[in-house]
Amino acid sequence: MQTQQDIARRFLEQAYRQQLSGAVESAISLYRAALEMHPTAQAHVQLASAYSQQGRYEDAIDECMLAIELDPNYGKAYNDLATYLMAMDCYEAAMLWLEKAIALPNYSDRAAAYLNLARAYQHFGQTLKVAQVLREAWQREKHLPALNAYQNLLGSLN
Repeated sequence: MQTQQDIARRFLEQAYRQQLSGAVESAISLYRAALEMHPTAQAHVQLASAYSQQGRYEDAIDECMLAIELDPNYGKAYNDLATYLMAMDCYEAAMLWLEKAIALPNYSDRAAAYLNLARAYQHFGQTLKVAQVLREAWQREKHLPALNAYQNLLGSLN
């Protein structure tokens, strides 16, 4: 017999496929159904992603906040929330969330938060801070794209 969690997982998988195929409204309905059956931080973040595809950044931010409430250690929620804030030209607020994501002990994609933080510093024209963040992403996460961006930035400064 399938549990509500199993059914919710299937809804999430279907929603993701729908979202990838461009059927965002259908995906949103399936994400909501999954959340009704078994709310998870991941499901909230996936719904946020679908909202962002529609330019509904405030709704996406709300979903990320719900994800953080459910699981304060789910780094993707912090990073995605920050990207939606940047899309709304709220870079300073985004930087705070990115710093929180970077500080999480078990965030598996910390490099994404570093790259977004570098992007925020670039928005403010703080080239040295961009370089510092990219170097840190390489040193701590061994993220090759960060190293390449760091080297390209240094080359452009000469």
